[in-house]
Amino acid sequence: MHRHLAKRLAACACALSLTAAALTGGMVTVTRGAWAQDSMMNDDPSFLSLGIGAYDVFQGDDSAVDFRLEYRHGKRLWLFKPWAGIEGTSDGAIYGMAGVLVDVFFGRRIVVTPSFGAGAYFEGDGKDLGSTIEFRSQVEIAYRFNDRSRLGVALSHISNASIGDDNPGTEIVTLYYSIPLHRIFPPDS
Repeated sequence: MHRHLAKRLAACACALSLTAAALTGGMVTVTRGAWAQDSMMNDDPSFLSLGIGAYDVFQGDDSAVDFRLEYRHGKRLWLFKPWAGIEGTSDGAIYGMAGVLVDVFFGRRIVVTPSFGAGAYFEGDGKDLGSTIEFRSQVEIAYRFNDRSRLGVALSHISNASIGDDNPGTEIVTLYYSIPLHRIFPPDS
């Protein structure tokens, strides 16, 4: 029992430290004040992000295909941008969530996006995560195309942070394609 708890805490600590490191990197980038960097961050659009991935990749107890649809807002408040999404698995689990993200640019093409969110999880025939309330931390690295769309890969961790009696948690590897919202819904001319 203690070994299982230690494993979960280590996974949570790893995900949180990756998120904190990426956030710190974003703050350094902004405070150093490279004009090009700041302009890239300020003129990035809102996105509709589609994802497909492998659910429960490290434990493998309840492997499934993971599907995601997320809205990522283009405007930021200080460093943070809001996002909201829905996630489902081939085992019938559904997770609706919302949170904040930070885009950290490395040149014009590479974007690292740590994010954190919370929401309601329904297991369906999928993995029992121990609570309806679940938290997701994630780090994504993406390539940014000329039209601002992005292709990326993300590692995320979902757990209830021990607010439930059981906290098995899970990790997901996801392939994302993020489409600028104005390409799907062009503004009126």
